[in-house]
Amino acid sequence: MTKIPDIVPVTDLRHNAAEVLKGLQESGEPLVITQRGRAAAVMLSVEAFERVEHERELLRLLARGEKEIAEGRGNDLDAVLAEADALLEREP
Repeated sequence: MTKIPDIVPVTDLRHNAAEVLKGLQESGEPLVITQRGRAAAVMLSVEAFERVEHERELLRLLARGEKEIAEGRGNDLDAVLAEADALLEREP
């Protein structure tokens, strides 16, 4: 089940930026910033952002592999495993 993200109005962010940032860093969860009652932006801690980018890169590689397989191209298993090991070593 997906957790409902925390929501902070932009006015609260302006008045309590240090406190909001501290909570963001402690929770590691995304924070939705609203403006006039509507979602306007999402804030992430640096650690959460790096984790999301790393996961997106892994998904991009998997998608590329699927495309190469469909086209009859690709790398041998040893090369794929070596690339996966290198990516996992970089994991934050």
